Amino acid sequence: MKRTLALFSSAFALLLALLVAQPSFATPSTPQQLPVEAFASIPDVTNVTLSPDGKNIATVVRLDLDTQKGSLVNIYNVASGKSVYPVQTDNQKFTITGLSWASNDILFIYAKFPAIRYGTPTNEWRLFKYSISENELSSVIKPMVLKRFKWVPQIQSDIIDMLKDDDDHILMQFTGLGSKPENETVMKINLTDGRSSAVQYAVKNVIDWTTDKQHRVRVGIFQDDTHYKIIEQADNNESYRTLWEFEAFAEDQVWPMGFGEDPNILYIQAYHEGYKAIFKVNLTDPKLTKELVFKRDNLDVTGGLIYSKVKQQIVGVSDGADSEYTFWDEEYIALINGLNQVLPDTRNFITQYSEDERSYIVFSTSATDSGTYYLGNRDAKTLIPIAYRYKNLFPELMASTESINYKARDGLNIEGFLTTPKNALKTKLPTIVFPHGGPISFDNNSFDYWTQYFANRGYAVLRMNFRGSDGYGYDFMKAGIKNWGLEMQTDVEDGTRWLIEQGVADPKRICIAGASYGGYAALMAVATTQNLFQCAISFGGVMDVEDLVKSHRRYRNFEIVKQQIGDDYDALYARSPVSKAKDINVPVLLIHGEKDRVVDVEHSEDMFDALTKYNKNVQFVELEDGDHYLSDNADRLKTFYAIEAFLQKHLPVN
Repeated sequence: MKRTLALFSSAFALLLALLVAQPSFATPSTPQQLPVEAFASIPDVTNVTLSPDGKNIATVVRLDLDTQKGSLVNIYNVASGKSVYPVQTDNQKFTITGLSWASNDILFIYAKFPAIRYGTPTNEWRLFKYSISENELSSVIKPMVLKRFKWVPQIQSDIIDMLKDDDDHILMQFTGLGSKPENETVMKINLTDGRSSAVQYAVKNVIDWTTDKQHRVRVGIFQDDTHYKIIEQADNNESYRTLWEFEAFAEDQVWPMGFGEDPNILYIQAYHEGYKAIFKVNLTDPKLTKELVFKRDNLDVTGGLIYSKVKQQIVGVSDGADSEYTFWDEEYIALINGLNQVLPDTRNFITQYSEDERSYIVFSTSATDSGTYYLGNRDAKTLIPIAYRYKNLFPELMASTESINYKARDGLNIEGFLTTPKNALKTKLPTIVFPHGGPISFDNNSFDYWTQYFANRGYAVLRMNFRGSDGYGYDFMKAGIKNWGLEMQTDVEDGTRWLIEQGVADPKRICIAGASYGGYAALMAVATTQNLFQCAISFGGVMDVEDLVKSHRRYRNFEIVKQQIGDDYDALYARSPVSKAKDINVPVLLIHGEKDRVVDVEHSEDMFDALTKYNKNVQFVELEDGDHYLSDNADRLKTFYAIEAFLQKHLPVN
């Protein structure tokens, strides 16, 4: 279905009314350069969430008025066509990170606040609830509850059981309580009056709890530095036994995913023939035999379980940025197949069902389609478009992406993704090499607004899943451990040289850009290779790996970070861009948020100082209230305008 044909029905036209102008559906017949705002604005609509009865749709909508900018929550009533807007934010004081329905009346709103704890920059997570019937917004955790804590917990949004049969209560876990305040206590929270009671007391070193379908706290994850145990108890606070134990990043790791209707059937994620897969285990079996439930050929299975309340069984797994549903139940597979016939040009994912599973939300997307949300009804056999993710990014104007493979210098196969400007010949193109962040993350052949922006400006874009990227099995992941600046880095260089050999990239017009770890890779690339890249761009990049590791000393995961990245501090500093400023001989653009809580802004400040010391060509753009994810629309626009000016000066297309 062409996006230009997917008109909003009159019943859903108000979903974006007063907030975001409706898109103009007249698509130009020839490719054109779109304004920066079309790519660099935060999505028009995200977090599309259906109430259990299917009568209300909640979304986070970009607010773009002359007098107000930011995001707000929109709750749209399907029958009446009316909306309410319970929360608004400028995306600087706090950002809305998610929505979920506690009941047909109560919507949960998850928020993240930048803060400082004991001198350390942190994020704080909070949970709010909005009652439709009372038209009232309030915090889920009341001040009277917080008086019981030894310290105010940093995370106050961790729901472990929504108690679907009890609209008045949920189970949450917190630190800061009892005799072991550093570990998680599970509390039952009353959503009506805010009262609370402890359900599961903290156990030393247990960092997470899982309930069964009977709402008993059954399984915990024990962590002592890099050592893990999965423990199980018959009922809350009873004696527990160890089911599995393993070291971080080991191939014998086993992670609990959730219970089936039978309280003895636990679903787990573990490696199968070198790749993550889903198994189920009968906890009454002394041998804890793993029964394979779902696997992918030569790819990992990740994500959470999909439980069908109608069938009272696990029917699939949800993963991906939009909680994409993959089913192994035949009935649901048939529904997906039907959607694929109706929407043949996109990848179509059911992201949510109503409680009776007759209504559902579909997210339809592709490498060229930023995404359309649909409301489906199985009884009426209707599928109605309700919102576009980016209303001004027409698929007809986007550039196509193809999967490619190349060999690293040691023979390892690397998968990548090549995007070329629309209607351009694949020969001697100005090119952006764009390694992903993480680095235990991955790129795929899905829509990427950075990539489409570069391609719209006339650049070919190469993304690659260098060793250590997620999703390719244990050996590939393990190859990235303690590998910053080594083969992970040369994989990026090898991809660039491969693109030159293929005749696609103009060897005299290549820039490397990236965010977070990708920013690290970009600056290391121009520091360790000469005459390969003509410029480098880093957003929120790691410039001092030694400092990155040491910055985790106050956190529980310090030993994990050391095992993943390394603890030979002299070697880590030597593999840091800040130590190699003298060797960088191309123009550099550094962009960093002042309130980045993942990579401190000092990384880019120090890199700027080091490059300036050697009279290098460097520009630094500091985003006053910016975070690591460009959550604020103004920061995103400022970033992309800076990149546009930098590329026009140092890597012009013509």
